[in-house]
Amino acid sequence: MNDELTTDPSKPSQRMRAGSLHLTLTPWVVAAFLLIVLPFVFTNNSAITIMNQMWITVIFALAYNMLLGQGGMLSFGHAVYAGVGGFACMHIMNMSDFFASFPLPVLPLFGGLFGMGLAMIVGSFSTRSAGTVFAMISLGVGELIAACSVIIVAFFGGEEGISGDRTYAMPFFGNEFLQPIDVYYLTSFWVLLSAALMYLWSRTPVGRMANAVRDNPERAEFLGYSSRWVRFYSFVASGFFAGVAGGLFGINYEILTEENLNTASSGVILLVTFLGGVGFFFGPIIGAIVFTLLQTVLSLQTELWAFYVGALFLATVMFFPGGLAGVLMMHVPAIKMGKAGGLVVPYIKTLLPALIGILGLSALVEMTFHYRHAATGDNEMTLFWTTFDSHAILPWVIAGVITAVGLGIARVTAPALKEAWSEANSAGGKL
Repeated sequence: MNDELTTDPSKPSQRMRAGSLHLTLTPWVVAAFLLIVLPFVFTNNSAITIMNQMWITVIFALAYNMLLGQGGMLSFGHAVYAGVGGFACMHIMNMSDFFASFPLPVLPLFGGLFGMGLAMIVGSFSTRSAGTVFAMISLGVGELIAACSVIIVAFFGGEEGISGDRTYAMPFFGNEFLQPIDVYYLTSFWVLLSAALMYLWSRTPVGRMANAVRDNPERAEFLGYSSRWVRFYSFVASGFFAGVAGGLFGINYEILTEENLNTASSGVILLVTFLGGVGFFFGPIIGAIVFTLLQTVLSLQTELWAFYVGALFLATVMFFPGGLAGVLMMHVPAIKMGKAGGLVVPYIKTLLPALIGILGLSALVEMTFHYRHAATGDNEMTLFWTTFDSHAILPWVIAGVITAVGLGIARVTAPALKEAWSEANSAGGKL
């Protein structure tokens, strides 16, 4: 046997390649394991529905990140590709003879193809340049198709939208997808496959050149690459995966309306992607999980959930432009140097009081909202599992004191945290 084809663990180069492959596959194996076991931890149907929505948002956010994070193209109308892909899947569901000829797990592929087709049409003229021109074109296209959703009733269904029944598809190994758990595993398969394909895309020459075009299109042109075609290929690929997300949305909820492709939906996916971190592949995954939890779980506790999401997004833009993923990656140098342990106590001294102060501030916001908008005579409100009179002075005093003390302690201890952070990230120290 040829020695070059024989794996010899004693050779450093082969050990390095094996180790690199191991590090590359480990996150995907862990992700697959978590996707399999999560329904055994969260067993009720509402939790499974939330997870379905979470994974669909993950695919959509990763698709959007192919534009914004990798290609530097800010789109204000990317929801139209997910929406058109979803509407196409709903029409296929209603074509009983055709729909019954293939299994349901194949349906998102059709959504992806329709999303890709629309992206090819729009991308043919929108990807000539990036920046403000591309952003305004995307906004115009988004508004145009959102208006068409009301005008072209035959395809979009008007104000009522289009509904369908996923159970009419050909059974897949005897499974007719009657239960939410069945849809969960279908969605989990597609989120893992889509994420893996998008990750591989980012490692292809086109994906690498998208980063170059984002950072310096003139230099990319000088090297012989067409910035327009690189943006076009990225745009089309992003449209495909957005269509896959739309198809999965149709399978999960069995209905699509104008809300699935309007500007508000495009704004939400921009918020999700930026919140997670556009500079990292796993950033949109974190953003999708956090946003879905805030949208579903927090909305059950307060009517002001969108206010808190907006405040979190604003704080991220102002103080952590790298998003939540950027915050995590900031700690990598300290971890590699073995100094991350020195941050634990300063974090507790600063972040814990800050969290308590923020909770006190949110209590003041909730009490103000209840005081101004509650029905006449409805003075009692429940906050943090405690019922009290929102018109009494004592709850206001307590909330105000908690806010002032918590944020005050955080401000006093912030310099010590900053000093500990500098120490943890410095190369000096005892050996």
